[in-house]
Amino acid sequence: MFRTIRTAEYFELVGLFFIQWMAMSIWFVPLGPILDAHGLGAIKPFAFAASAVAAFVSPLIFGAMADRHASPVKVLRGLTAATAAAMLLATCSIRQHWPPGVVLVLIQLLMLCSAPTASICTSIVFARLKNSQRQYGPIRATGTFGWMCGCWLVSALNADTSVLAGYAGATIWLALAAFTFFLPDVPPPKFAGRPTWRQRFGWDALVLLKNPDHRVVFITAALFSIPLAAFFPITPLHLQQLGFQHTSAWMSLGQVSEIIAMFTLAGLFARMRLKWIFAAGLGFGLLRFSLCAMNSKMWLLLGVGLHGFSYAFYFITAQIYLDERVDPAWRTRAQALFSLMTNGVGNLIGYLGTGWWFAVCAKSGGTQWPLFWGGLVAVVAVVMVYFLAAYRGKSSQSATRTNIY
Repeated sequence: MFRTIRTAEYFELVGLFFIQWMAMSIWFVPLGPILDAHGLGAIKPFAFAASAVAAFVSPLIFGAMADRHASPVKVLRGLTAATAAAMLLATCSIRQHWPPGVVLVLIQLLMLCSAPTASICTSIVFARLKNSQRQYGPIRATGTFGWMCGCWLVSALNADTSVLAGYAGATIWLALAAFTFFLPDVPPPKFAGRPTWRQRFGWDALVLLKNPDHRVVFITAALFSIPLAAFFPITPLHLQQLGFQHTSAWMSLGQVSEIIAMFTLAGLFARMRLKWIFAAGLGFGLLRFSLCAMNSKMWLLLGVGLHGFSYAFYFITAQIYLDERVDPAWRTRAQALFSLMTNGVGNLIGYLGTGWWFAVCAKSGGTQWPLFWGGLVAVVAVVMVYFLAAYRGKSSQSATRTNIY
């Protein structure tokens, strides 16, 4: 790895991912328990859905800006500073017991600022890698470790249900904005002519869906995100009902397997067809929810632990796929479209749909956990059948850059 990328540059990219994902986890993982603890449980599905609404708008707009008009580093700097300010406002509104509608509006503002940051970070890293198949997995694993550290910090501060997590998150986002000053600018590709409004809003990225394999990867990611959306809002509640405390720390078990998976990706790319790596991610998702449906401490923890294999083998592989198969001039918009399909389409349906399904399974008093998780098993099974039937792994002459299939 160090033969193809400078040591100093390597640690810049590692630091970028570490801080980015730590900032995200400090807010996202304890958000549900925090809202419940402050009498805002009724808006919890809508608070999580706010990230999905934001993903429909801001990633493509700011992705198009980073591809055509401004350095992605400068765009990221502005967004992270705005995210820190919005998180501070949202946290204060929860602490001061402002009306639920106001709290929800501020959470939506926060999500609009933070939604594009992950895809822009990803494009910055890919732009500086020489061999994404070998290099991206280990670098991205540091982001997962940052997510784990965020979870551990929340539990160490006894902030699993406290607004202290929000204040800590705002501080980390501000630190990320400061960190961008140490990153060299990544100039956007030259763009000839005056962009149309469609191009300004990034909707021209939808042309990527004309490629059959791209379309299957994007649609599968969106569909797979629907059951996945239940993982972070619902699993902590299941852990609590089984007697676990410090649920944010227990949830980090999924990131342990995620790190292991990302360090194995380079070897898998050399030995397996991409189709079967994708299929492995879907298969682990099927197994994970099946274990959660067993409704016991051991099986639930094992299901949480398998989350990382499922996530990395499908979603991280998809990001590498897009970097390899899409022209560099479309790099940020491709990652932004992926964010729209997963964090937007998939998560919006997932947060609202699984929230409704959870309410159905909890109608008789106690939650029927085998029924709840079993329903998600059925969804993943359908998604897996669709992917295996539709994905061909054949390069398109108009979009293929390498022989990765």
